[in-house]
Amino acid sequence: MPRKARWIVIGLAGLAAAAGAAAYFATGNGAGAALDPDDPEKVALGARLYAEHCAACHGTELEGQPNWRQRRPDGRLPAPPHDETGHTWHHPAEQLFALTKQGLAALAGADYQSDMPAYEGKLSDAEIWAVLSYLKSRWPAEIRTRHDQISER
Repeated sequence: MPRKARWIVIGLAGLAAAAGAAAYFATGNGAGAALDPDDPEKVALGARLYAEHCAACHGTELEGQPNWRQRRPDGRLPAPPHDETGHTWHHPAEQLFALTKQGLAALAGADYQSDMPAYEGKLSDAEIWAVLSYLKSRWPAEIRTRHDQISER
């Protein structure tokens, strides 16, 4: 095979591998789990973990803190709701996973101040997906469908 053709084949194989890896991780399979609001066991685990790790700030009913869009005197935003009234569902599943695992500063920049901790080392990847599955299970069908569309983009 001529040298140029070999590089084209190698390049195409690399692109195919990258696309496959992206699809693998986008479904959550690379994290050991996936976002699945229809899995009762995953949702039940997510509900328990949410109550333990998230409800103190985001509310027992996912309602968030009052005035969550207005910065407090310390410059930080209150915890947003995770129900359909908040903006959680506006973000793709992979972004929600990364934000939960790595913390907001990892995505917004080190200078961004937030009370949202990183859960890496506190929750496994499968546990993070369980919490996200629980959140999504609480959204109305229309919002769940819109979130699916956002996550597919």
